Amino acid sequence: MLFPSALTAAALLTAQAAAHGAVTSYKLDGKDYPGYEGFSPSSGPKTIQRQWPDYNPTTSITDKKVMCNGGTSADLNASVPAGAKVRANYKQWTHQQGPVMVWMYKCSGDFKSCDGSGTNWFKIDQEGMTAPPLSGNSWGTAKVYKNLYWESTIPASLAPGNYLLRHELLALHQANAPQFYAECAQITVTGSGTKVPSGAFLAKIPGYAAQSDPGVTVDTYGSKATTYTCPGPAVWTG
Repeated sequence: MLFPSALTAAALLTAQAAAHGAVTSYKLDGKDYPGYEGFSPSSGPKTIQRQWPDYNPTTSITDKKVMCNGGTSADLNASVPAGAKVRANYKQWTHQQGPVMVWMYKCSGDFKSCDGSGTNWFKIDQEGMTAPPLSGNSWGTAKVYKNLYWESTIPASLAPGNYLLRHELLALHQANAPQFYAECAQITVTGSGTKVPSGAFLAKIPGYAAQSDPGVTVDTYGSKATTYTCPGPAVWTG
């Protein structure tokens, strides 16, 4: 009886994994870095990515897991010059309605003490719906579905220091049932930049928007809206 039960559990985990997705590796300034994969990330190589426990989504914007998919630390960090391209790679992604948002957080010290708390998160990139209808595939997440990666550029004027790099996919294929998928990597930005965002560009995670925000609760199949606004602050470009 134990053997069939183990097979059933394994099949269930496989089915769950196939339904969702996560960042599984990075290409930062042309260099490849592994991420976590599967439901046993601790068995993988050391990585710059904060360890996440599973592929399942966070469904509440106020849940602490929405920050880094439950990840709190990583063994390594990558050195990346300001102005460099940063690419997050996915082994799988299944949803085509929803925005992609890329965030950063400036740590006040080393990564071990960097917990992502406070109003220090800012966006460096995002893409919502680029053409109606809402039920179509002119979305940021549709590009991830097609290409299995998302590439952004770190603002060239960003001041050096330790940062968390957060890639977030917000799946909106079910009305009033948003699914947040976010993972974080540890990077050390180098260069001669002097700028950091302030004011309205900064937000807390969790809680960068209300669960009732139209960008979170939109009915992509029932709504007649022809535009979409990503939740949270505007993108900071330096």
